[in-house]
This record gives sequence, C-alpha cells and structure tokens, in this order.
Amino acid sequence: MTKLEILKKRQERLKGEIIALLDDYLIGSIGKSPSMSGHNLTTKVNGKTVTLYARKAIVPKALEMSERYNKVWELIQKLSKINWERLNLENK
Repeated sequence: MTKLEILKKRQERLKGEIIALLDDYLIGSIGKSPSMSGHNLTTKVNGKTVTLYARKAIVPKALEMSERYNKVWELIQKLSKINWERLNLENK
C-alpha cells in the first residue's frame, strides 16, 4: 500500500468521525463564575464575546455538546494535516 493510499484511508476515517459528531455540538465554553449563582455559556456572536445564562438542567448536556465541538475541531486539524500531505504527494 502506497503512502498516498494510506493517507486517503486516514482521510476517509477522519471524515466519518467528524460527520458522526456534527449532529449535536455547541461552540463555546460552559463555566461558573464564583460571583454568579449559575452556569453560563461564553461564545462569540458577530465577532463579539457574549455570555449567556445556562439553566442548571441543561448544563450536563451543554458540557457534552461543547466537548463534542472541541473533538470536531481536533479532528478537522488532523484532517487538514493529512490533506496537506496528500496535496504535496499528488503534486510531486
């Protein structure tokens, strides 16, 4: 198996992992400030950082969704590296 074939297989595997995570994700981080009684979601809206109140009942799911986004981001970084390697191999 050539290096290009190996990279193509890795690329397909990563794409599958990314697609599997795309249903439920949330961009931002869930936190709790000592001065606040509840949790909040900090995220960007139109280029500005905003903080949204997160009810106690949704915090566990919001944390899970935020973690899924982090995993998607990590996988996209890996996919980008593989795509770069493929691009260089295919254009030698």
